[in-house]
Amino acid sequence: MDSSMLPNEMKAQILPSFNAPYRLTTLPLPSFTADSPHEMLVRVLAASYCHTDLVLAQGQMPPFPPSFPHIGCHEFSGVVVSLPEHSSSQYRIGDRVGVPGRSFRPCGKCFECSREPDNDKNLYVDGGGYSVYCASAGNHGISTPGGFREFAIVDSRQVTSLPESISAVQGASLMCAGLTIYAAIKNCGLERGQKVGIMGCGGGLGHLGLQFAAKMGLGVIGVDVADEPLRVSGEIAETLRQKEGLSVRIVDARISRAEDIVQEMGKEDQRQDRSNMGLDAVIVLPESQRAMDYGISLLRAHGRCILVSFPANGFHISARDVVFRDISIRGSLVGSNRMLREMVMWAAEHNVQARIKSYPLKKLNDLVLEYKKGKGGKLVIDMSLDD
Repeated sequence: MDSSMLPNEMKAQILPSFNAPYRLTTLPLPSFTADSPHEMLVRVLAASYCHTDLVLAQGQMPPFPPSFPHIGCHEFSGVVVSLPEHSSSQYRIGDRVGVPGRSFRPCGKCFECSREPDNDKNLYVDGGGYSVYCASAGNHGISTPGGFREFAIVDSRQVTSLPESISAVQGASLMCAGLTIYAAIKNCGLERGQKVGIMGCGGGLGHLGLQFAAKMGLGVIGVDVADEPLRVSGEIAETLRQKEGLSVRIVDARISRAEDIVQEMGKEDQRQDRSNMGLDAVIVLPESQRAMDYGISLLRAHGRCILVSFPANGFHISARDVVFRDISIRGSLVGSNRMLREMVMWAAEHNVQARIKSYPLKKLNDLVLEYKKGKGGKLVIDMSLDD
C-alpha cells in the first residue's frame, strides 16, 4: 500500500477502565518514532484473545496497563503497509507477518540484549542487541497498545514471516499460545519416546500443545476438568491416534485418580517400581492448585514440572516431592524470536492447527463473554469479517 493512500484514522477497541467492556472508537493512525529504523506499520489482519487479556482487564497485572484507555492483544498478524525512510527491516511492503507481544523497542544495551547465542541450538537468546527479555522493552497489548485495532507500529526484529500455508487467523493464535506452549515443551528437555503431561489440555495453549508434543514423538497425556475442553482435546487426540498413529490419551481429572493413571503407565511400560512409573515431565497451564498437585502426582521420580501459569497467590510446592522424589520445577514464559520463527515453520510443516472461533472487531465484547464460558480452543478477531 502506498503510504499516501493510508487513511488518517482507524477503528480500535479500547479498554476504558478495569472490569469494563471494550469500546469501539476511532483513533489517529500510529506514527513512527523519530530515528527508529526497525519500525514498520502493519495493517492488522487478525488479533487473538489470550487469558492474559482477561487478567489484565481485571486489574491482576499491576502496574499494567500503565494508563487508560488501553488497547489490548499481544498476539496478532498483519501485512506491512509502510516503512520509515531509513528502514533497516528485511521485510517489504506487502509481506505478511506474525506479531508477538514481546519485545517492542528494546534498549539494545542491557545484559539481556547484549547476550549472544552460545551455539545454533541456543534458541532462548536472539543476540544482535535484541532480546524478548529486555526489562526496558514494551509489550504489545500489555504495556503498550496491542492488536485490537486496524493498524499498529511493530518492531521488524520482533516479527516473523507467515508461510502461505498459515492463514492470518491461524498465525495470530500462534504468536503467544503457540510460542508459549512450544517453548514449554522444549523446556521439558525430553527425547522421542518419553512422556509428557499437559494440564489444561483443551484450552488455547493446551490443545496446540497436544499436537506439538505428539508430533515431536512424545507420548502425551492431556488432563482437563471441563466438558467442552475435554471434547475439543478428545477430538484432537482421536485424530492424532487414528490418522497419524501417535500416542495421545485424554484424562478427565474429575473421575480418574492420578495414582491410577500412573499404575496404568507402569503396566504399559512393564515397570514395577513406583519411582520409575509415570511421566517424564508435566506442563501446568491452569491457575489451579489442584492442577498443580495432580500434575506432580503423575510424575516419576526425577521428573520435571514446567509452570506456565502464574496465579496471583502463587502455588504451594511440596518440599517432600522436591527433596525425596527429586522433582524439579521450572518456569517457562516465552521463547526467543529465533524460537518463534522455528515454531512457525514447524507448525506449517507438521500441520499444527488451532481450533478457532472468529469474530469481527466490533464484536470483541461478545468474544470476551464466549471466552469466559471456558469452551476451549482459541477465539480470534478476524478483521475481514463485518458481522
